Amino acid sequence: MLRTALEAWNDREDALTAVLDELPVATYITDLEGTVSYFNQACLALAGRTPVVQHDRWCVTWKLYTLDGVFLPHDACPMALAVRERRAVRGVEALAERPDGSRIRFVPYPTPLLDKSGEMVGAINLLLDVTEQRQVDGLRSQAERCRRLAKGIGNPRTVDTLMEMAVDYEAQATAIIKAN
Repeated sequence: MLRTALEAWNDREDALTAVLDELPVATYITDLEGTVSYFNQACLALAGRTPVVQHDRWCVTWKLYTLDGVFLPHDACPMALAVRERRAVRGVEALAERPDGSRIRFVPYPTPLLDKSGEMVGAINLLLDVTEQRQVDGLRSQAERCRRLAKGIGNPRTVDTLMEMAVDYEAQATAIIKAN
């Protein structure tokens, strides 16, 4: 779908936004200065706010943090890096804080947009919400840890407690998956 969107960009901007409006993933476009020029409806759910076109710079989220909880200024975010260095940025995860204080974990995919002559004219970013997947991964990791501990303990009561905890962690992970 992204390939179709990028091909549409080379034809005309209206065609691109029509394709992007259909994506269930938060997607936005900036100009060469990093000013947001377009966002799709999925951005509203991810960001918990309505981005301001031609005003917001670099990002559609309210606040950003590293996975360690350190505040990340928008002008240092992956999209800012992609625009400044004119390259795609991959392998990053971050936390977005919404105005209501809730936080989500996401993976950004900022990518330069090029015209037919190969000149960069802006950038596009897809923001993949991985909050629930990371919760599931953490719960399953805890369940496995409980099972490993149970194998090394000789006390039957402690073993039973650890195995019950493992089952509970797995049930929580399954519930998150089923909710989606």
